[in-house]
Amino acid sequence: MSSSKHSSELRRLALSVLQPGFVGTEAPDWVLRDIGDGLASVVLFSRNIVSTEQVARLTAQLRAENPDLIVAIDEEAGDVTRIESATGSSRPGNFALGTVDDPGLTEAVAADLGRQLRAAGVSLDYAPSADVNSNPDNPIIGVRSFGSDPEVVARHTTAWIRGLQSSGVAACAKHFPGHGDVAVDSHHDLPAYTAGRDEIAAQALPPFRAAVAAGVRAVMSGHLLVPAHDPELPATLSRRILHDLLREELGFDGLVVSDAIEMGAVTRRYGIDGATVKAVGAGVDAICVGGESAEEATVALLVKALTAAVTGGELPEERLAGAAGRVREFARWSAGLRASGAAGKAAGDGIGHVAARRAVRLTGAARAALPLTAAPHVVELAPVTNMAIGKETPWGVAEPLRERLPGTTSVRVRGQELEEGTVALESCALEPAAGRPLVIVARDAARHAWMSRAVTGLTTARPDAIVVEMGLPGAGAAAAAQIFTHGASAASGVAAAEALTQAPAL
Repeated sequence: MSSSKHSSELRRLALSVLQPGFVGTEAPDWVLRDIGDGLASVVLFSRNIVSTEQVARLTAQLRAENPDLIVAIDEEAGDVTRIESATGSSRPGNFALGTVDDPGLTEAVAADLGRQLRAAGVSLDYAPSADVNSNPDNPIIGVRSFGSDPEVVARHTTAWIRGLQSSGVAACAKHFPGHGDVAVDSHHDLPAYTAGRDEIAAQALPPFRAAVAAGVRAVMSGHLLVPAHDPELPATLSRRILHDLLREELGFDGLVVSDAIEMGAVTRRYGIDGATVKAVGAGVDAICVGGESAEEATVALLVKALTAAVTGGELPEERLAGAAGRVREFARWSAGLRASGAAGKAAGDGIGHVAARRAVRLTGAARAALPLTAAPHVVELAPVTNMAIGKETPWGVAEPLRERLPGTTSVRVRGQELEEGTVALESCALEPAAGRPLVIVARDAARHAWMSRAVTGLTTARPDAIVVEMGLPGAGAAAAAQIFTHGASAASGVAAAEALTQAPAL
């Protein structure tokens, strides 16, 4: 083979193992050109989405270059939504589904989501999160997990995969080998999961074993250090974890996808190009990139790094070719899955809202205080969310409550405002609520000291206040009337508003 022909083939192999994002609601010329040159996948984010119909036009434009193109999306439903980022998800997230603990309901919600994604032309969903949220202070997983019990998480991981794939969209279990017992956000730095091998096998691996048994054909690696299996390299860059543990011990033979390769957990030490080369060398088949770095130049940089690593002897060509082969195999399988998926439109206002209602829990004091008959003042305590949650995605209870009780007023308060003294709870929360019901909406109050203090201060001043917790339930405000939604999706906000305005069922 001539050197120019070999160089062209290497470039094609390198392109085929990338899953890049891009900016815009139409495909840029460079993406179409790269698909023609061998790019086998793209990933969509909220910036690419206006409506299901628009995404369908976009994916048709992309697939005109390659009918088997893998079109991926990071759509978990609940707090992490792309397809409904502008409105908030019409379906609750994993923690709400795990709280209900009805696998049939989880399967129905995932199938409903799958029908919407399939109608948009999506073929791979980076979901479900199969992480067991065993550390309540975890800043990155939380309500994205089905819960803290490995058996519950395994049960619902199975149901989610079955439901999604019944609609013709491939599932992807993440973040292997389990991101639930960490205290650092991997978007920014490298977290460590320091448990021993036996504890990892009992706590973190059961949902991934269940995912493999359920027929999942894609697994996403996590950017975390797991010293019991590899004391030096994060999972995404570790052959011991991706090959020895995932492939050999768990028997997974499908597509290994990296978590976003531009995340600080791997780039701070190796750079985006170095991390990409190390990930493919360790056993990653497809590199997810472009949540943040979505330019043509990034793809060119990674292609150059991969081809240079092969020609320089750092990356065996057979490993790159093997990864490309797995991508081709997955693309053919997912195209067949898409063609055979159950037809029909997403239920929209149906099963997602049913599930959100079923996840609502009320304390006895809340039951005694409801329903509200006068328009309340709503104070929403807003944390800084992790990067997986779109800043543009609406959440809360005030808007759906205003629809049911006209005259409802509201304020949204951030911790920084309280700490800087630019906002005072007395003037923005208590004074407007004088002579009216007060509803306090929190989101992971137990994880945020400022929020916990605010809830305590407000309920001390107004013992009749009702607290709606839309994150993980904590021990705070025990004497107050409380409603738990187990997630902050739009569907969960509507369910909370319904609970506030309807007489509780006996």
